[in-house]
Amino acid sequence: MSFFKKIFSKEKKETLDKGLEKSKTSFFDKLSKAVAGKNKVDDDVLDNLEEVLVSSDVGVNTTLKIIDRIEERVARDKYLGTDELNRILREEIAGLLSEIDAGNATEFEIPANKKPYVIMVVGVNGVGKTTTIGKLAYQFKKAGKNVVLGAADTFRAAAIDQLQIWADRTNVPIVKQSMGSDPASVAFDTLKSGVSNNADVIIIDTAGRLHNKINLMNELTKIKKVMQKVVPDAPHEVLLVLDGSTGQNAFEQAKHFTAATEVTSLAVTKLDGTAKGGVVIGISDQFQIPVKYIGVGEGIEDLQVFNKFEFVDSFFK
Repeated sequence: MSFFKKIFSKEKKETLDKGLEKSKTSFFDKLSKAVAGKNKVDDDVLDNLEEVLVSSDVGVNTTLKIIDRIEERVARDKYLGTDELNRILREEIAGLLSEIDAGNATEFEIPANKKPYVIMVVGVNGVGKTTTIGKLAYQFKKAGKNVVLGAADTFRAAAIDQLQIWADRTNVPIVKQSMGSDPASVAFDTLKSGVSNNADVIIIDTAGRLHNKINLMNELTKIKKVMQKVVPDAPHEVLLVLDGSTGQNAFEQAKHFTAATEVTSLAVTKLDGTAKGGVVIGISDQFQIPVKYIGVGEGIEDLQVFNKFEFVDSFFK
């Protein structure tokens, strides 16, 4: 299929391949057992494949869609050998992900007609939220953008300190107040500072605690309303950060945050340390929200723009 034209640099592709190595090895070990002794894709193979996909954290609903697609191929082509299963999976999963309108970017870029471009970042503590913000700041600055960070997670002093470390490391300005300050006030000050300093990108951190949905909704809504006093259409993006190594728990977090606010994009982190990379496929499909970034290593360069075709190519290589 023409899906898989190479578009990543060699270095990026090697990092992606390495980051997905555990997921790929685990998946193919299970797949090999699923088709052992079989030479054609029949009902038994499809039943086993369903189990492999679910146990690889693809998720039940998405797994059923993939199985349906493969059943259609089997019915149409009459005979499919198990040696073709890898290629068919690759094509059908790429096709499934292609139905999610996420574009197909390979670089860190922002719309030319939005300045400053305001990103509000949400997610629970421990998922790599602050690290993702720092790496995003680095990548945008590397692309020649003026970046400002806002430390609106005022619930924990550690969150403010961690963001300050990333601001220092990436040499970008940060707007912060003391622990316990009103998060909306910090967001307001950040946008005022960003506008006056001609920022291209403003990234706002928010509290990472999973308290009840109503409180979370009210807090995020208040931050949005206050930001709109400075930039009327802010935020332009609400980025939810999820820890890929938690597998199905990442689905639960996605449900919670998408119910509390309008999430427009996802970042899935820590994929290099887990065999649960299939969660990217399931979350993309189930929530119909584009995965925009993936974390495939601890280095500052190891946050990548998610490209579905390169991801599937690396996963099923």
